[in-house]
Amino acid sequence: MQILKLVVDWLDNSPRRVMFAVCLTSLALLAYGLYLQEVVGLVPCPMCIVQRYALILIAACAGLTGATGKKGLQITGAIVVVVLALLGAYVAARQSWLQWYPPEVVSCGRDLYGMIEAFPLQRVIPMIFKGSGDCTKVDWTFLGGSIANWSFLWFSGVAMLGTALAWRQLRQA
Repeated sequence: MQILKLVVDWLDNSPRRVMFAVCLTSLALLAYGLYLQEVVGLVPCPMCIVQRYALILIAACAGLTGATGKKGLQITGAIVVVVLALLGAYVAARQSWLQWYPPEVVSCGRDLYGMIEAFPLQRVIPMIFKGSGDCTKVDWTFLGGSIANWSFLWFSGVAMLGTALAWRQLRQA
């Protein structure tokens, strides 16, 4: 109960800090994802790329929301963060489900060389940003959870935090 009281007090006293914390944590997760891609060599799948876009949008929205002192914009920003987090959670949940119950035929994308051979360059460049890894493959785990599992937890936590923040701000209005 003491932890819940601390969270409620934190939401009441510093909604701007909450949004800045969400922004910074989202940026840190994006940086770690890039580290896993560029240094460790993990190839992101299309669902991973969509989750990255959701993280980028959450970071931008949370940063802008944290920068404003206007209550109406803080409420609107929190609601937008909740919607983005729910979309990210949906994609992460779907990817987790695919990892737990992989389909017989996997179709998450082509490799780069296959795309260059099969398509003209103007079609290949947008395809690169769609990712080329296998969505069902688990290349990395931490405490038994894959990247998609941890992403789902993060997005769900952000959605709950944003909902609580918007609710508290609306009640104080």
